[in-house]
Amino acid sequence: MSRERSRPLILSLFEMASVVHLAPGMWTHPSDRRREIGDLSFWRELGQLLEHGTFDQLFLADVVGVYDVYGDGLETPVREGFQVPALDPLIVLAAVADVTDRLGLSATFSTTYEPPFAFARRLSTLDQLSRGRLGWNVVTSYLGNAARNFGLADQIEHDERYRIADEFLDVVYKLVVGSWESDAVRADAAAGVYADPARVHYIDHAGERFRVQGPHLVAPTPQRLPVIIQAGSSLTGLAFAAKHAEVVFVGGGTLEEVRDNIASIRREAEAFGRDPEQLAFIAGATVTVGRTEGEAHEKAREHARYASHAIDHRRRGPDLRRYRPDELVEDIIARKDDGYLMLIRGWRPGQVVADLQAASSRRDDRGPRPFTVVGSPRQVADAIQHWTEQTGLDGFNFAQRVSFDSIRDIVELVVPELRSRGLARSSYRDGETLRERILGTGPLPHGSHPASRYLDPAQLAVPAPQFAVAATPR
Repeated sequence: MSRERSRPLILSLFEMASVVHLAPGMWTHPSDRRREIGDLSFWRELGQLLEHGTFDQLFLADVVGVYDVYGDGLETPVREGFQVPALDPLIVLAAVADVTDRLGLSATFSTTYEPPFAFARRLSTLDQLSRGRLGWNVVTSYLGNAARNFGLADQIEHDERYRIADEFLDVVYKLVVGSWESDAVRADAAAGVYADPARVHYIDHAGERFRVQGPHLVAPTPQRLPVIIQAGSSLTGLAFAAKHAEVVFVGGGTLEEVRDNIASIRREAEAFGRDPEQLAFIAGATVTVGRTEGEAHEKAREHARYASHAIDHRRRGPDLRRYRPDELVEDIIARKDDGYLMLIRGWRPGQVVADLQAASSRRDDRGPRPFTVVGSPRQVADAIQHWTEQTGLDGFNFAQRVSFDSIRDIVELVVPELRSRGLARSSYRDGETLRERILGTGPLPHGSHPASRYLDPAQLAVPAPQFAVAATPR
């Protein structure tokens, strides 16, 4: 069961600047507007709709390669519009920032292929322009095409990508938290001093993978570091989240699995020396709501008529029928059988093929994830409240079936019902950063977060603890 709730649920829209994000085929629905993703008015309207509904954030997914993994190369993803074309989320969010004042803006960026200095500058620029409303969803990328787009022959090994990510984040922390002290900017026109040179520092990072002198090129933003979001599902990914994440996009095939994953990550965060209460957990949810139950089910049936089943990136992996039920999943991973990378993401010691088959069967019976509901506003709110109470989740990342009908239905029908139960905010607080809103603390990273050490510039010269990856088979 959950802890007693003291804050409203985190309400987030899970989107992507692509014709298809998680609902293949739905762009063909006559009411869908996703063909307009290249028009600024699409994103401006979406941001204003979310702010009207007092959503906490717009969360944009991203990829830096195509899903050319289905046997026909580019044909299936390009024909279906599946996450290609895909626009740069940071640039899209800059447009949304211009027409909103309170909405949080969270972008996905991979640590694997680009250097940290230039990214830190872009990150801080948008955080500055939005007055501290930015979040960063840290990913390491798992598409082979992404690696080849950056000059590599193939994917960097799974756990090595997390070692890269750990050092990448350390560099970003040094730049955005440590390079400029909080009172460095004086803007003293009479004295002719904009910033005090004694309070701006080189970071002189010389690590295994990166060498960065600094200083950071952007002065401190209201929250210094954008909120760190992470969604790793492998053992290594979960450990990485425990060390770095402030918001964890958590998964699980059942409510019990989600609850156990949350408890496990909190325990591991504590082992890293963090306050486990300074992590918030959200899960993906798909809601189809109507003014009545019957209307909601009619919408669901209509959506099914337009859905395409040619592609499903959540289920991609080896054909499990090729294996004995008692074969260890770690042996399949160690041999690098076709599709093995998708197995790493959810692997647990002792797991056998029969366990994966049982989980797949449960998904087939109840939908792709446990957080799916079709019903009236009251029924949907009942489900959301039940999910929260049974898992300890702090909020949900809602997916759209039809843009913008799906999110408009949630804003107009579900949010008022959640407000009546004290589960959703009815207004924003003036001047709050995204971190203050989501975590209920101050604007800066919590004192137990690894970034906070660099609030003391002397720590720039002290090597950060190495990240020990989990024992993923390979």
